[in-house]
Amino acid sequence: MDKKTGAQLLIETLINFEVKHVFTVPGAKIDKILDTFNDYPDAPKLIVTRHEQNATFIAQGIGRLAEKPGVVLVTSGPGISNLATGLVTATSENDPVLAIGGSVNRKDALKRTHQSMNNAALMEPITKYSAEITSVDAISEAISNAMRIASQPRMGASFLSIPNDVQGDTTSNIALSPVVHDSFGHADTQKIVKLAQEIASAKFPVVLLGMRAPGYAETAAIREFLTKVNLPVVQTFQAAGIINRQLESLLFYGRVGLFKNQPGDELLDNADLVITIGFDPIEYDTEIWNKDHDKRIFHIDETIAEIDNYYRPHTELVGDIAKTVHKLMEVSSPRVIDIESESVLKTIKEKLNKQRDTYQEDPNLVHPLHFIQVLRNLLDDSEFDVVDDQTVMSVDIGSIYIWMARNMKVYEPKKLLFTNGMQTLGVALPWAMGASFLHPGKKMISMSGDGGFLFSSQELDTAIRENLNITHFIWDDHSYNMVKFQEEIKYGRATAVELGNIDFVAYAQSFGAKGFKVEKPSELETIMREALSYQGVVVVWIPIDYRQNIELGKKLLDKIN
Repeated sequence: MDKKTGAQLLIETLINFEVKHVFTVPGAKIDKILDTFNDYPDAPKLIVTRHEQNATFIAQGIGRLAEKPGVVLVTSGPGISNLATGLVTATSENDPVLAIGGSVNRKDALKRTHQSMNNAALMEPITKYSAEITSVDAISEAISNAMRIASQPRMGASFLSIPNDVQGDTTSNIALSPVVHDSFGHADTQKIVKLAQEIASAKFPVVLLGMRAPGYAETAAIREFLTKVNLPVVQTFQAAGIINRQLESLLFYGRVGLFKNQPGDELLDNADLVITIGFDPIEYDTEIWNKDHDKRIFHIDETIAEIDNYYRPHTELVGDIAKTVHKLMEVSSPRVIDIESESVLKTIKEKLNKQRDTYQEDPNLVHPLHFIQVLRNLLDDSEFDVVDDQTVMSVDIGSIYIWMARNMKVYEPKKLLFTNGMQTLGVALPWAMGASFLHPGKKMISMSGDGGFLFSSQELDTAIRENLNITHFIWDDHSYNMVKFQEEIKYGRATAVELGNIDFVAYAQSFGAKGFKVEKPSELETIMREALSYQGVVVVWIPIDYRQNIELGKKLLDKIN
């Protein structure tokens, strides 16, 4: 049989796994692999990024949306270490990623030489699978297993280190193709029937949707279940979009997370039975919403629960989420909400609606709720056909995350993306890029504060080179505001949070992007409409009014204490 180099075997395996893009920053320890891409017309497209961390974020965005691993390829030394933030973010938030890194020749592995380090050991604590490939014969096997492990519950990142000499070694092994594994069945039938009985007898049952619930099959099953059984529901931030318009008016009581002061928290406080679907404690500390240990919790998930003092499910229903929920729907009867519960629900719904509609605007600053209302109206405008069902909104961490997570309505899963596990600065633009690579030409929307934007803004160059179609909004107050307002509440002052006043329009234009500046709130809708209509990369600067954050923060901390 004809022999292949390790580099050839790697690329052929990626082809077999139908990988479409590989995100990279080049270097000497992977140049054999990079050069070999030229020999394969059907190879994944190499996308050269400006930073390895951002390359990983883009791959993570693809992993979350496509539900299969995005792939990143980097060189040794700092190329590997720069992956860490992206990989820990992906693993904590259940997004499948495969990262491949170069390494020194095997004979130099124990030497104090240029860019020599134990790559696999570095990545082991922050990935699901981390290994060094020491033989060319094992390359395709390792990639196959890494891809499978990244894609299985709980999804996350896999990492492979490939020494430089292994890439050039030859083997007669062939590139493996994916093995289609059997899908999981639903949870134990007796447990499902028991839960249906518990729902029927409970006084105030509530559904809490979490980060593993907004898969496409899961969303369909959950909607069918809620429509039949008539249960009030809240979401974590990462479960945004599961509830459609019809269910929103009937059963939805908002999103919960980070701090306990939302209408949805009041719903959970009233609950005697909580059905968690795809919930992960990293999203919302269970000590906050089950502090008194007074909830009967039924855990529906594809993985066992992570037990702590405040999250000890009465029953675990472990299996395929969609199939389990569908079976639960089949054996459940519609609930009739009693008068007392109906009154509680009405009060909570009124609070939710009031929260989204009430604000006073400064003549020179845009209130967050004004921005959200204008954007939502544009998304709903049937005559404004620039955005469509494939449009994704990705939101960076910061005060912008709090406002958007609580108040921005979406009606399809994975259309409003947050970093809820590691709460990592700089994800918004790369995630929008990942969405744009999946859906070429479609308008994607990303947004960040002025602090978070500069963590990944160098990728404007990548987005422009690749002809992506992204509009990025910057909420600017010249500070790390999410830290600032909490410090002010705790200590009466803020330290180490102030940032410079950047001309972001000029900055964007220096890359070749289109730049817009909102001088006053009355200009917002016109500029936003033009920015979203532009075909290409756009940056919109918005002076944001964060004065209400203090008031919100005080309520939050008062509730917690």
